[in-house]
Amino acid sequence: MEKITSFTIDHIKLQPGVYVSRKDHAGDSVITTFDLRMTSPNEEPVMNTAEVHTIEHLAATFLRNDPRYGDKTIYFGPMGCRTGFYLLLAGDYESKDIVDLMISMFEFIRDFKDEVPGASPKDCGNYLDMNLGMANYLAKKYLDQVLYHIDESRLVYPQ
Repeated sequence: MEKITSFTIDHIKLQPGVYVSRKDHAGDSVITTFDLRMTSPNEEPVMNTAEVHTIEHLAATFLRNDPRYGDKTIYFGPMGCRTGFYLLLAGDYESKDIVDLMISMFEFIRDFKDEVPGASPKDCGNYLDMNLGMANYLAKKYLDQVLYHIDESRLVYPQ
């Protein structure tokens, strides 16, 4: 069996960034999958499930309400390794195309202080597993260490 594309990326060299993971075709449409890598794989501690879950709720809410990308958002969710998230957008994009969107989204998460959308027993299957304070912290860290000063080395997978 062939390795899937994401397992062919050298995770020893991979650093936090915004990467195009793959592009798929669905009929005449292109779906771009982004790797939003927030921690350095196998170097930093992974994110805990509570903050990952909180970021997922906040980011999905932000993206689906965005006037430009709301109807293009196919999926936003965590990587199983808990080092980042996948974002799937309808359209043919490059990493640099969504940097401003990611800055706005992570500023929203960094600054969010209200009740987390969907964090109720009626709306979520694990509503108690949330950590807004850590989600705020991780969003700030990603903004300060990656997004605000992003360059080509954090936009294209390492060779």
